[in-house]
Amino acid sequence: MLALKLTLVPLFLLFVSMAGKHWGPKVAGWLAGLPVVAGPILWLLAMQHGDAFGARAATLSLYAILASESFNFAYAWTCRARPWWLALAAGLAAWFVAACVLSRLPVSWPWALGVALAATLFGQTFLPRSTVVAAGAPLTRTDLAGRMAAGAALTLAVTAMSPRLGPVWSGLFAVFPLLGSVLAVSSHRAHGPAFVIALLRGMVLGRFGFAAFCLALSLGLQHQPSTLAFAEAAVIAMLVQTTSARLARLKRAAPAQSGVRADSVSTE
Repeated sequence: MLALKLTLVPLFLLFVSMAGKHWGPKVAGWLAGLPVVAGPILWLLAMQHGDAFGARAATLSLYAILASESFNFAYAWTCRARPWWLALAAGLAAWFVAACVLSRLPVSWPWALGVALAATLFGQTFLPRSTVVAAGAPLTRTDLAGRMAAGAALTLAVTAMSPRLGPVWSGLFAVFPLLGSVLAVSSHRAHGPAFVIALLRGMVLGRFGFAAFCLALSLGLQHQPSTLAFAEAAVIAMLVQTTSARLARLKRAAPAQSGVRADSVSTE
């Protein structure tokens, strides 16, 4: 498990960073929505404390989508006119306030699902807009090494604290904005606010797959072996993630097709 903590998140950060370089920040943000951090943490909690503990933690991780969106919202609006360290402070403060509120809510998957969907729709609506950022933004080896080292350090810190905090705060810390903070700060410093905002907006689209993963765990761990529950949750998350990307492409293509049809009619 230590090897997993030290390698999985840094390697995923490397993959997401290269995706941002080659395909742009929106794709990188969508990939960052995958449960590559929360998944191993929740699996470790279930192995150490039992399936009931893991199911409760998964429910709180579903709730914690609101805290993650609070981080994104505060960082995105602050970074437009302030340096990265101030934007990071605002984002982490917003996450902590939201997490404190969520820790007092009933541990119930219908409540958690409603909160998660509301937070995702809020993020899609009220995050600042960004001009399209071209793919192929410069990325140095120093940037990559810094992102990977920060990812490993934060993963060790979160997983070390989680087993001592109980299922509520363990589930919330499993969705601590690890990838979000590392990617936002490093992208902000390297590419500027517009790139970060596009990245964070891409993360909103990735919330649907993450929500599906946590919901499947919350329900599955109560009725079947943990290995099967995690495998099913991972498959469901990938299906939802792929579907959300296709729907987003169709939504973007619809205005362009409407414009073409309008032009065709006007020339006849």
